[in-house]
Amino acid sequence: MNKLADIREHYQKGNLNKDDLNNDPVVQFNNWLNEAIKAECNLPTAVTLATVDADLMPNCRIVLLKDVSDDGFVFFTNYESEKGQEMNHSPKAALNFFWPELERQVRIRGKIEKVSAQQSDDYFQSRPRESQLGAWASNQSSIVQKDDDLLSEYSKLEQHYKDQKIPRPKHWGGYLIKPVTIEFWQGRTNRMHDRFQYYLEKNEWKIRQLAP
Repeated sequence: MNKLADIREHYQKGNLNKDDLNNDPVVQFNNWLNEAIKAECNLPTAVTLATVDADLMPNCRIVLLKDVSDDGFVFFTNYESEKGQEMNHSPKAALNFFWPELERQVRIRGKIEKVSAQQSDDYFQSRPRESQLGAWASNQSSIVQKDDDLLSEYSKLEQHYKDQKIPRPKHWGGYLIKPVTIEFWQGRTNRMHDRFQYYLEKNEWKIRQLAP
């Protein structure tokens, strides 16, 4: 069995220079995301979401990016879930995208707000019907007494909405993370990784290089 301390990755797939960066971090992000999709990275829109609870205990989990614009980064979830409660208590969060196939990551920190009801409605109606039913059936993050309880609730809803349009639950919708910093990281040999951070100064994006 390999010792964990002996597991190493030798980064050598690229480099990143300041001159390579777009002045707009959202454009730069979309460039990298498109390259991750083209390279067939596994789950390129999967991102780690970090939040804190009322006791400032950090928490993290994977969510899926569903939209990105000049306003920020959007994902959808149950508002009453553990992460929903944490974001309601402390409306700040961090995102971390990691594309190991390209030896790249993007780190984002920002403020959180809910997207409009219309945007949540539109996205909910675009989801597969099974996912719509799941959003109703699962009281996300609550304790499950028996597996059968979840399956039974799903079956009841399936019959209830048979041949009907499924409305979006009021407890389910989207969040927008409005970034204040966005960092692009490219792995390099000898751990001399390239790191460039965009930060807001008087509502204008600036770029600085960070030590690896």
